Order: sequence, then C-alpha cells, then structure tokens
Amino acid sequence: MKKTVFSLMTASLLAAPVYAATLEDVENSFYPYKNGSKEFTNLKPGMTINQSNVESVKDALDPAMYRFIKNGDYEIRVGATTSFDLHESYVNATKTNLNTTTLGEKNGEIQGFIAGRPFPEEPSLDDPRAGEKMAFNFKYGYNWGDTGAVYPFYWKFRDMASGKQERMLKFNFHFLNYKHRVKQEPMPDITPNPSNLFRGIYVQVLEPFDVKNTQLLIHRYEDDLKRDNAYLYLGFQRRVRRLSSGQTTDAFLGSDLMIEDFEGYNGRISDMNWTYKGTRYMLMPYYNHNDEPLDPETHKDDEGYQVVSFTGQGQCFPNVSWQVRKVYEVESSPVDPNHPLSKRVHFMDAQTFAIPRTNAYDRKGDLWKIFTIGQSHPDHHLPANKGSGVSIDDAFSMVDLQANHCTTGQFKGQLDPKLSPENKFSVQNLRASGR
Repeated sequence: MKKTVFSLMTASLLAAPVYAATLEDVENSFYPYKNGSKEFTNLKPGMTINQSNVESVKDALDPAMYRFIKNGDYEIRVGATTSFDLHESYVNATKTNLNTTTLGEKNGEIQGFIAGRPFPEEPSLDDPRAGEKMAFNFKYGYNWGDTGAVYPFYWKFRDMASGKQERMLKFNFHFLNYKHRVKQEPMPDITPNPSNLFRGIYVQVLEPFDVKNTQLLIHRYEDDLKRDNAYLYLGFQRRVRRLSSGQTTDAFLGSDLMIEDFEGYNGRISDMNWTYKGTRYMLMPYYNHNDEPLDPETHKDDEGYQVVSFTGQGQCFPNVSWQVRKVYEVESSPVDPNHPLSKRVHFMDAQTFAIPRTNAYDRKGDLWKIFTIGQSHPDHHLPANKGSGVSIDDAFSMVDLQANHCTTGQFKGQLDPKLSPENKFSVQNLRASGR
C-alpha cells in the first residue's frame, strides 16, 4: 500500500511542470539586450514608418498600430534599442528571494513573495499559468518605484476626426507601495499597516472649476482575492462615497479611460483570466524624454520642464520615437460576464514589465480601444529622476475607435517621496483636501 501511494505521488510530481528560476534567468530577465537586440531586415534606427513602407515591417507592430499607420493616422520614428536598467536594489531583491514565490490553487493567489520580481524565469507556452505569473510580475514591478507622483498630469479630450480639443483636465496622481519596498525607507514595509494594504493610489483634480477637488483614493490589499476599497470625493457635493466594483469600468470623468485602465491594468489579478500568448520583438514607445519634440504650451514651470507633444490624426498620438523591444503578449479576459470588455491584449515589456501597449475588445469581440503609454529613460528626464532605475510613464493615448475619439495624457513624473506622504492616502485626507 505504501509503495503504491509513493508511486502515485511520484507520478503526479513528475507530471507537474517545474519552473525553478536560476541566477542566469534573472540576468536574462533584467538585461535582455546585453548581447544586442533582434534585427529586422527592413527596420533601422532613424527611419520613419508610414503608409509607404508599413507592409515591410508589419511583423514588428501589433495589429492596432499596424492599422493606424496603414490608414495614415500616425507615423512612427524609429530609435535605437536601449537598455532600461531597473534599480539594482530591485534586481538584488529578486536574486535574494529567488524561487520563494509560488502560485496558490486559485487564480490570483500567491505565496511566499517578499520583494523583487516574483517570476524572473522565461515564460513557457507549456505552463498553463504563465500568463498569471506575468501579471504578478507587472503588479509587483518597479513602476514608479516605491513611491511616485505625476505632478501635474494633463488630460485632453479630443474629437479624432477634427482634432478639436474639447476639454482639458489637470490632475495630481500619487502612488505609494506599503509593502515589498526595496529602495526607500521604511523597507521592506510601512508599519503599522493593520489593513495589510499593498498599494495606494490617490488622484486629485486641480482644474477646471466644475470638477476641481474631485478626488479618487484606491486601497489595494496584499490579498489579491480581497476587493479593493475605492473612494470618490466630489467637490460640489463635499462628501466621500465608496465606489462599487462596477464603477471602476465606467468612463472616468467623461474620458475614454476606465479606472481599471490606469497604468495598463489597474485591477486585481483575480478579476481576469490570464493567458501567455508568446514572446515577440516589436516596436514600443521607449525613448529619452529630453530628446523628443516637446509641447511649449501645455506646461511651463521654473525647472524648464516641458511635456511631450502629440501628433497624428486628431493629435491623438504621442510624438515620440519607438524602439524594438522584447515583449510578452498576454491576454486577459474578465471573470465577470457583465464586464464591458471581452478581453485585453497586453504587450508587456520583458525588461521593465511596464505595459506600453494594450488593445481592448468589446463584448462582441471587435477592437474597441487602443492604449499607449510612452516610457522615458529616467536618465534623460528630470534631473531628480536620474539614476532612479524607474521606467518613467511619460505620455498616454487612449483611442476609442468606435467613437472616433481620444483622451491623451502628458506627465511630469517625479520620484520624490515627499510628494506622496502616507497621510495623503487616507479617507480623512479626502475630506480635508476638499474643503
């Protein structure tokens, strides 16, 4: 009997895939361009991709971007591939905690995670949960580091056909990691943390007057199976109300974005089914902010900082260069059948695990919205961001194909922890700031 049980256990262990990461995997994960990047015969730095030559480089574009260029809506300037090295403290945390993290039985369950990149090994199509692992790498990525702010942040609503700017909102966005911190004190966690929060997001509208002091607060729990607490303060009502889960998929303040769209995906891992579709080399919006055409009108300050400009059909596309990057294509489909989307296709950058490109499909399966988040190298941005090892979210474009409309975003991303103190991420702060 004991021999039979042992045989069954051995068979089950042999049948289960084993994906133990090595230090070589960590090195390859964080430095994928140490031996150069993939070369495309018809794609060279310095060239411009437009209607006349897009067919020759189709393999380096996602389907939506290919469609935009083929229709003459946008042209891409190609830059040289450069390494966006994340901060060594995050890399070292990955090495120190290598193979301590495992997935639980349920989608969205994770065990043993301490800090760094949870799953640095190369994903495999043979691993049925590879997509979920990539999603956790994004969730626990180094986006904005331990603390960051977009201070200020400009959103413009545009008619894509005419290019008319209908409205501009000015925000401040703030981000704070309560846990798994690797660079800014306190480390690894902020204590006390009685609710066991993982992350806080705080948003305040500064202009225009009719929505001034509208504020959004999101508390994301360490336990991914526990639903976020989200609060909205409406300035004209002067009261805080809790948002239902369904409201995170509504249009936010009349824009083309849902709250769930923020940063490429702003929800629980457990709210989606994740599928890894393969590894590609593609053009992605990675660049040096200071080398790009800047907008002299939208933002001016004493530091001389200017936000990037926009171009293309309706002024709906960031006027930045793109480079060939190693990318993981990951599909997320909502668990909730009432969700307005049938799926998103995320193109995750393999080095930084930012999500610079996402194509979203409606319930019928038709392409609906296309999200682009431009990524600036921190050493070619604000002087204070130099050496931070953070890929800086620098501009966004959300295009609604069906409405022929877009919302664009221009950032002043700042990695100054003094801009995002812990007390800013409280319900009490919503009331105090709204007075």
